[in-house]
Amino acid sequence: MKFDVVQHLGAMERSVSLLDRDGLPASAVRLARSYETTLEDLWDATTNVDRIPRWFAPVSGELRLGGRYQVAGNAGGEITACERHSHYALTWVFGEWVSWVDVRVADEGSGRARLALTHTAHLSEHWDTYGPGAAGVGWEMGFLGLALHLAEPDWLKPDEMEFAASADGKAFIAGSSEGWRRASVAAGTDPEAAAAAARQTTAFYSGEEPEPM
Repeated sequence: MKFDVVQHLGAMERSVSLLDRDGLPASAVRLARSYETTLEDLWDATTNVDRIPRWFAPVSGELRLGGRYQVAGNAGGEITACERHSHYALTWVFGEWVSWVDVRVADEGSGRARLALTHTAHLSEHWDTYGPGAAGVGWEMGFLGLALHLAEPDWLKPDEMEFAASADGKAFIAGSSEGWRRASVAAGTDPEAAAAAARQTTAFYSGEEPEPM
């Protein structure tokens, strides 16, 4: 699979904020990107159970307000908000860890639409080790897959290990991780700690041996 790594990395907006959630310290990792498509098509691509696997992963369950869903081999949860062609939110439950995902779409005019996703989680040792890239790089690969799907609907999503082993895949993962390092520093993280977390994140997504902490 060939794609313009620099173009796709540059299309992303990344930000990190530290806050409280339910009285506990938390982080919010936010991604946003504009796509050359209509609002209706972007909404359908991100909510249609038949299209989601083409760029993300298979999803089962009831994709409606109050419904429960399960991403194959990943998290599940409940859909807690849904406004057609505008916004949806859900809990993201992986093992014993509960976090929250908020997704918004908007029409930008001139045949473009915008997707913004915020993933909020309580701070933990996982955050100390990997920083915002743990969620950020994973979601960013999904945003990339969505871009390729929207541009070429018949495009076949590659195996994750195949992607991580490819030259473009490694370059994308490293570039995304670097982007999240910068976003983390901008949010107030110590630069050395942010760099160490970025190295761990890059190693994890690339299938390499992580560095000792």
